[in-house]
Amino acid sequence: MDFVMKQALGGATKDVGKMLGGDQAEKDPEAQKKEEDRREALRQQEEERKQKHAKMEAERERVRQNVRDKYGLKRREEREAEAKAAMEAGSEGSLTRPKRAIPPGCGDASDEGPEESLFEAFLKYLPGPIQEFFRK
Repeated sequence: MDFVMKQALGGATKDVGKMLGGDQAEKDPEAQKKEEDRREALRQQEEERKQKHAKMEAERERVRQNVRDKYGLKRREEREAEAKAAMEAGSEGSLTRPKRAIPPGCGDASDEGPEESLFEAFLKYLPGPIQEFFRK
């Protein structure tokens, strides 16, 4: 019978005292000090890692800036800001496209002389006898 009880409970008999709160009141002051020392060491390691990372990133940025200076490149933020400003400035007062985007001569016909028809423009590129044939 004793064997059956041990098998049924397994290793739970060891944890019964912990479940009742017996071990929580008796903590080893040495273990608490070791835990604090461990946490302090982890914090220091994390600080060192962050410092090392910041140093490496500063070195990378210095190399990037040297390349930008050498080839006359701009930072991504500067390029995006310029493109955004150009889009905003170019689209003032227009719903579809900026007015400056319309090439000269493609606007209103009132400021130009008489326009040629498409057929007449096409005839200019044909040989003489064919031009006369189509004009008749």
